[in-house]
Amino acid sequence: MKAIILKARGAGGVAYGDMPLPQRPAGWARVRMLAASVNRVDLYMRDSGAGITHDLPQVMGVDGVGEVEEADTDSGLVPGERVLLYPYEFCGACRHCLSGDQPLCRTARILGEHRDGTFAENVSLPARSLVKLRPDADVEQAAALGVAYLTAWRMVFGKAPAGPGSVVLVQGAGGGVSYAAVQLARLAGARVIATTTGEDKLAHFHALGIEAIDYRAVDVPKAVLSLTDGEGADLVIDNVGEKTWGASLRSLARGGHLVTCGATTGAHPSADIQRLFVRQLSVHGSTMGSMEEFRRLVGAWEAGGFAPLLDSTFPLADTPAAFARLEHPARMGKIVIRIP
Repeated sequence: MKAIILKARGAGGVAYGDMPLPQRPAGWARVRMLAASVNRVDLYMRDSGAGITHDLPQVMGVDGVGEVEEADTDSGLVPGERVLLYPYEFCGACRHCLSGDQPLCRTARILGEHRDGTFAENVSLPARSLVKLRPDADVEQAAALGVAYLTAWRMVFGKAPAGPGSVVLVQGAGGGVSYAAVQLARLAGARVIATTTGEDKLAHFHALGIEAIDYRAVDVPKAVLSLTDGEGADLVIDNVGEKTWGASLRSLARGGHLVTCGATTGAHPSADIQRLFVRQLSVHGSTMGSMEEFRRLVGAWEAGGFAPLLDSTFPLADTPAAFARLEHPARMGKIVIRIP
């Protein structure tokens, strides 16, 4: 089968080539891939991969959508059915899996990180990691749900759920996870304030009726306080890391919550402990979501609650160009890989 293979670190180590068809053990299903999306972790795996147990060469790609090609007769899956891939291969037997919190599974393996991923013509996964889609489901939109939207779902509806009357600040709102958080926070009925930069992006959010702050032109915490009559945001969504961390903490209302899922600008900001305890703030880490959250996300999307914003689409062989687009400052929304 054709696949995007990471053979060595760096852009030159990414190749379009042949890999063996994945085996299908009992209880697993083999899926013919239709589309996948590009995520920041793909660049991290390409350039570093530090701290993630894996072997090269490895097929890249974390999430995606496809059609069942082969599955056990008692799996509930029928060849030809469209399915969305849950990005984890989880055991289903540890205490975290049994409590329904699969991302905490002690032996979990993430596609494209710990094992072969989705930038390939075929993927093999445990049948329990597949969620059925309607036959008429939009393939490109579906491809964007597995990482960005599932991560945003848990951040918005998780430990400190947003809702009517709450104020949600989303840092770097033009990115995939952050844009998803904007949409889902609005779905929850919250008031959303977005930070971004560039005239086109600011105009885009203003056209949607979203208050947008140009983080390069103004002091973000002061702007947030001004917009909220000195109160601040109840929830801050931050996947930027060190560069925005201080501003995120200073933008919080008393008793507010900061939820983080990334550190693209650095992982070691000041903790600002005095602000944390004086204002009784909380910081939550978040990575993707559970199978139940995944099903709720898919249900909300299929019901028309939101539509993923797609920036561009590339064929599988041009995945390196998709990586370059991900790093372009004008990019907004998700980048999709069509397969084959």
